[in-house]
Amino acid sequence: MNRRLFALTAAAALLSLAAPAALAQTKWDLPAGYPATNFHTVNLSDFANDIDKATGGKLKITVHANGALFKAPEIKRAVQGGQAQAGEILLANFQNEWQLFGVDALPFLADSYDEAMKLYKAQKPFLEKKLAEQGMALLYAVPWPPQGIYVKKPINSGADLKGVKWRAYSPSTARIAELVGAQPVTVQAAELSQAMATGVVESYMSSGSTGFDTKTYEHIKYWYDTQAWLPKNGVIVNKAAFDALDAPTKAAVLKAAADAEVRGLAASKRANTDSLDKLRANGMSIVTPSAQLTADMKKVGDVMAKEWLEKAGAEGKAVVDAYLKP
Repeated sequence: MNRRLFALTAAAALLSLAAPAALAQTKWDLPAGYPATNFHTVNLSDFANDIDKATGGKLKITVHANGALFKAPEIKRAVQGGQAQAGEILLANFQNEWQLFGVDALPFLADSYDEAMKLYKAQKPFLEKKLAEQGMALLYAVPWPPQGIYVKKPINSGADLKGVKWRAYSPSTARIAELVGAQPVTVQAAELSQAMATGVVESYMSSGSTGFDTKTYEHIKYWYDTQAWLPKNGVIVNKAAFDALDAPTKAAVLKAAADAEVRGLAASKRANTDSLDKLRANGMSIVTPSAQLTADMKKVGDVMAKEWLEKAGAEGKAVVDAYLKP
């Protein structure tokens, strides 16, 4: 065999050995609804990188931030239908589909990180069962910082919100608007800056993190620290896509997910402090709500909890009972 023929034969042999490895690489898309700099999205990128390292590049996950691949309300359906293998959703966005998705958006039910995680523990078995019925699985969940009220003018009571153009991004935020007499306008996070700039939105409830991400301080100057609730983002996976992975890759995904849940909680706590400092530095007043405003908002919470329990039935009662158990 001459030297050239030997080289060609050797190259072909190497290619045939490399082919299975190349074919074995799996690529996933993971759409998310928030900016690349948001702590949730940073955590997602770390999650993807951890899996890449743990699998030696066998599973590559591309994170698509800020609604670039699918808008926030479309992500769950995209994962369920297999258009994306995984995705991050704000669970409360899907309360109309199944009430228990929105238990963490009930005002003043769980109003601290410890309480939010206790509520998650009570909700999780029901959440996992529902997602499994829909052909999906929950990988991990991370709470947003406590929610407060962004508003253009000082307020002293719930009545001061009457007629205000109020951003609604979930069933619960729309219901709050109705109960205080504000005008609900449906606007997702990716469109919020534009909505404020054009006067479509004058007020909304969210965390300090969202306020800084969207440069709310350019349009709105007051944030009332009501600590009303801590909604969670859940990272979900298409079950068929997950089941198609080999055992070591599945284990790597689950390990990275467990790490991301712990890391995300710590990042949320940091983001809460950091974002409020940044909002102050950009001229926003961080205000402790008056006793009247607090009382008015708690009344709103009581009405919503009663309505929610009526709709959620036995499952909802079981979650709340488990949460309230000492």
